[in-house]
Amino acid sequence: MTGKVRRLLAQIKNRAQGQRGLGLVETLVAVAILGTSVVAFVVALSTGSIAIGQQDEEVVAQRLAQAQLEYTKSYAYNAGAGTYPAIIAPEDYTVSVNVSSIPNTDDDIQKITATVLRDGENVLIVEDYKVNR
Repeated sequence: MTGKVRRLLAQIKNRAQGQRGLGLVETLVAVAILGTSVVAFVVALSTGSIAIGQQDEEVVAQRLAQAQLEYTKSYAYNAGAGTYPAIIAPEDYTVSVNVSSIPNTDDDIQKITATVLRDGENVLIVEDYKVNR
């Protein structure tokens, strides 16, 4: 029985000697694949986060511009006005409104331009018309 065990151990040893270093190479390949996967996942998360931030900024700007236009339209008509009062905007945002007359028309129509800025940079410009009714 001892001879059988020795032969079995010798066979196992011979097989193991023919595969030296294979475990290390396989491990390095697995780590490289795993590392690449993790980097791709992190890049995808950061890209998604940036896109959501930009979308949030655009939605806020659209709502502020629409609110400003509605407020300006509900305000009393002033034929000589160059501007109307602006709504109160959230922190980091600024809303301004400019009014201009339309050439070759009567004085009962004004072009309203609402501009939304965030940290001093233009985010959205919306134009509409105000009519004296």
